[in-house]
Amino acid sequence: MQEIRIPASAGDATSRIQSAIDEAAKTPVAVVLEAGTHICGGLRLISNVELRLEDGAVLQFLPDYDAYAAHPVRVVAEGSDRAMISATDASDIAITGKGRMVCGGKHFATGKDAEMGTLIPAAHRPRLLVLDSCTQVTLSEFSVTDSPMWTLHFVNCEGLSIDNVSVENALDMPNTDGIVIDGCRDVTVRRCDISTADDGVVLKTSCRPDGTVVGACERIEVADCRVRSHSCALKIGTESFGDFRDITFRNCEVIASNRGLGIFSRDGGAVENVRFSDISLDCRETPPGFWGSGEALTINLVDRRPETRPAGRISGVIIENISGSMEGAINLYCERRGGIENIEMRTVALHQRPGAYGTALCYDLRPTPADLAEAPASEGRANAWRKGADGRVIGLVDYPGGMPAVFSHNVKGLSLQHIEIDRPKPLPAGFSPNAVTVD
Repeated sequence: MQEIRIPASAGDATSRIQSAIDEAAKTPVAVVLEAGTHICGGLRLISNVELRLEDGAVLQFLPDYDAYAAHPVRVVAEGSDRAMISATDASDIAITGKGRMVCGGKHFATGKDAEMGTLIPAAHRPRLLVLDSCTQVTLSEFSVTDSPMWTLHFVNCEGLSIDNVSVENALDMPNTDGIVIDGCRDVTVRRCDISTADDGVVLKTSCRPDGTVVGACERIEVADCRVRSHSCALKIGTESFGDFRDITFRNCEVIASNRGLGIFSRDGGAVENVRFSDISLDCRETPPGFWGSGEALTINLVDRRPETRPAGRISGVIIENISGSMEGAINLYCERRGGIENIEMRTVALHQRPGAYGTALCYDLRPTPADLAEAPASEGRANAWRKGADGRVIGLVDYPGGMPAVFSHNVKGLSLQHIEIDRPKPLPAGFSPNAVTVD
């Protein structure tokens, strides 16, 4: 493999780096960024290229959406159709090294929403990385700070390895998911450290603008990771147009997070054969701008488009060897009987305690149909939160009789074995006297 070394220098390095990448059209190339700061706009990777950030190298992206106009992507998310680094239909590509990518996320916020506890994001924000329909992809060792939107987004990729990558984003910037596996097959995510306001490691199956589904998520393992998230640390959904099957999350640590583990069916794709095992949790309440609050596990099915695309069935889920604490509850909710079935929970030991906000005393069904688009004279932000005529956030529902430790509604074939929930004594206001509520 040919090695092209690029020393740090003042000024915009985009052209120098892209020219080196383009050499891979002739022969496999490793583009090595040496220690120091490399100021950069959009980059496009091609087959047979490795982008290597040496220890001490900083790839600092320009904080300007227009700097990425030449790098459109084929899956639009939260109004974003651009990426700082992208590749399409490429094979044998890698991003490696102990260097750092700095993304300038704070420049893509327009203010602070004090009531909801989040920054107000700009209308247009680039994602850091979008790889679409790529094969044999390796990411290892580098770190990312302050992404303005989804951080590492993989669409319809096969043969993907992500190892020892760290992401540290602002804890109040919406939509800054850490690792997004979107309709991909044969994926391993190992030894990663994620801290972000939105989902930590999340599996999705999105639609393209023409309505076609990007693909199914199949044969995916997430292991030995440490995640902090103000949304859901380890998650499937909510974008769920295609199927999910043969998914494993194991031996992970969830710290100072909102929701710990989650499966959310909304858009028609089925979810089957999923295992969460050997995971420690620390789940804490959050302000109402974040979906959920302090829940160790949430599995829910809600028809986001009931007339055109009912939510897909969730079945064959095992949750085992889970320990830690939660300020919310374990929450299993299905809008219609039989949509969620064959759920096994075994060897679960959790401490349930009250939180600082009181937001965990109701369960959260967002996103609902109300979150899809702006409504005239409504208060809120699309795909985040809406308030109804009563002034409450739509989708927040009081637990009947107070918050239990385990809540299940319309779930068929639920098995609970060796479940130990230590609850405070006396029970705080708003807690149900019943530890388990099943209907």
